[in-house]
Order: sequence, then C-alpha cells, then structure tokens
Amino acid sequence: MKVDLLLRNVRTAQNPDLVDIAIQDGIIANIAPGLRCEAVEEEDLDGAFAFPGFVDSHIHLDKACILDRCTICAGTLDEAVRQTAQAKAGFTEEDVYDRASALVAKAIQHGTNRMRTFVEIDPRAGMRSFEAIKRVRGDYAFAIDIQICAFVQEGLTQEPETEAMLDEALRSGADLIGGCPYTDIDPAKHVRRIFSLARKYDVDIDFHLDFSLDPTKTDLPAVIEATRQNDYGGRVTIGHVTNLSALEPSALAEIGHKLADAGIALTVLPATDLFLTGRQYTSNIPRGITPAHRLAALGVRTAIATNNVLNPFTPFGDASLSRMANLYANVMQLSRDADIELVFDMVGAKAAAIMGVKHKLAIGGPADIVILDTTDLYGAIRSSVLALAGWKNGIKTFLRPRAQLLGGPTITRQ
Repeated sequence: MKVDLLLRNVRTAQNPDLVDIAIQDGIIANIAPGLRCEAVEEEDLDGAFAFPGFVDSHIHLDKACILDRCTICAGTLDEAVRQTAQAKAGFTEEDVYDRASALVAKAIQHGTNRMRTFVEIDPRAGMRSFEAIKRVRGDYAFAIDIQICAFVQEGLTQEPETEAMLDEALRSGADLIGGCPYTDIDPAKHVRRIFSLARKYDVDIDFHLDFSLDPTKTDLPAVIEATRQNDYGGRVTIGHVTNLSALEPSALAEIGHKLADAGIALTVLPATDLFLTGRQYTSNIPRGITPAHRLAALGVRTAIATNNVLNPFTPFGDASLSRMANLYANVMQLSRDADIELVFDMVGAKAAAIMGVKHKLAIGGPADIVILDTTDLYGAIRSSVLALAGWKNGIKTFLRPRAQLLGGPTITRQ
C-alpha cells in the first residue's frame, strides 16, 4: 500500500501501545502497529499521544485582548458588560480581525482544531465584528473549523433594531444564534424571540444563562419550556449557569434530569466563572463553577470551554484547553482516572457532540490529528502538556518542537 503520510510510533486513547497511522487523500487509511507501506512522507512521533484535537465550544474572539481599553475595579459581571460595551463601540473590522486572528493562532498551536465563537451584534458593534470573524473563519480554515454564533449580549427586547441585525447575520453566514436573557428587561420574551429566529433559519441556539449564585433567580425554566415547545431537544446549549453551583446535590440532580430529558447541553467556563462570581463574599468564597461532571453522570451533554481571554470578563488566558481542563479538574477536586477521562472528553468528544461535529481517530475518518507531549490522555489534563504538531485533512498545520536540555542525563520516554 502507498500512502501520503505515515505517522509512526504514536499512542492513542484506544491504543496505549505504539501504533502507526497511515493517511491517504486526507483520510485515515489504517491504524495498526508496525505498518508496512510506502509513504510519500513519514514522521516518527517517539511515543507521543495522538488524538482528534481539542474542541472549544464557547469562546469570544471578537472581544478578546482588550484589557488596555478597559478598567477593572469591582471585578463584577455588571462592570465587565459595561466596560466591554464601551470598548466595542470603538471596534473596527481590522482591529477585531487582528485580535481574533492572534488568538485563533494561539488556539491552533495549543491543539484546538474546532471552535464555536460568539460574536456580539447590536447597535454599538454593528456588523463590524461579525464581518471580521467571518474573514478569520475563512483565513484559518486550513487548520480549524469555526462556528459563528450571532450573539446578543446586552439585551434584545429593549433594542428592537438588534433583532433585525441578528436576522441579517443569520442570512449572511452565522451558523447559529445566541441569547443572554439575564441582561434583558424581559427575559422570557428574549428567550421566545431567540427561538423564533432560530426556527426561521433552522439553526441551533446557545444561551448565556443564570450568571449568579442565586438559584431562585433563573431563566432556565423558560429555556426548558421553549425547548420542548419548539421540539428543539439536542439543539440548545446553555453556558455559565453558575447558580447551579449553589444547589444541594438533590436539587442539582432534579435539574440535571430536566436538562437531560429536554436535550439541553451545558458548557462551563471555569476561568470566567471563578473570576466574576462570589465578589460579595469576604470569606469562604464560593467557586461559582457548575459541577458539569455530576450533570454528565445524569445524562446531560457537557463541555468545558475558554469563554473570554484578556478582557474584563477574564483578565487571563491563552486559549489553551488543556490548561482550562486542568483548572476545572483542580477546582472540582477530581483525581480518579475515570474523572480525568471525562474532563478530557469535555474538551474533546463531548464538546464536539454539542457542536454537532465528528470527533474520532478512526479508519475511514478525516485525518484531523493533534500530537501532545505526553503518552496518554491523563497527562494531557494532569500536566497541561504542550501540543507538538497538528494535521487537518492530512496536511500539517503547526509544529512545536520539544524543548531540549543542553546537559544532564538522557531521559527515556516511557
């Protein structure tokens, strides 16, 4: 057999021992130990871990890296929304393109090859950010698939012109729609209008929801009801929902069953949720992160994602999902191998399922492959290891050579 590329000596989640991966015409032709075939190109990965790549199901490319334009005093959600609203009024298309491109490049080099980004569309941002992110999506398609969610951050019902802009975005390239009921003067109507637009264009929905620590202040029942009424099970995702972190286990389980039955997925955003919640406490400060692993055990589709990077919502970050997954596991005090496997899937296969995309290294499947500097998935989460290389449809997209000590004993990779 003759193939385009042969990746030798890798380990995968399904194959802890060394195997080779043969690639032909952008498709995985074979996965087996010691493959004998003629290859146009061959690489020896020296026992590193191969997988289909990280999947970031919730990120904001349009408002990333704007700390120099904002002032953080209180560190609250209201302040972050206000500061960002002021900053985005001055965004230009080129400005958004440059900042988003730099962050996408970082994400790719950290091993992410699928992403869902929210793009704020309203009278302050206009369509400038949206046009910029469409260009980013096209320019980086060689390495990453980007879904664009037309998103309304600052309310919908109080600004009727925003709905017309969302409609235009859905007509001209947005993949789905997103809402934020907690910033609207009429949250229930906000939810209904988002569903109406989603049905008009037959697209999925992704809500920012219940960003507080008060379980009694919730728009989740309205979203569950609208999901049922519109027969949208499997097509709705909710992000944050930090008030679920304040529930007792029995109450959390009750809501988890409702989410699973309705077919609503959940994405947690550890860095943002940790930074913004609990500011009113002076001791025993709550973490504010919804326990996605507990909801996953109840059948809820769950993911862990980046959210914001270097802005008033999250003044940290580098779009590394291994670091984000590590943060979640650490904060949630997870240690068992089974829990680490789940966390790994929440930045991989489970996140991909929420986005409706395939995610598996399999014969006959796409040769979308990322190599991590570890021998197994546990190292990817426990140690936040670096990505060494990546391929999209069999074409190499990035390379990061391993660091080398220039002295000392030689260490053999186990």
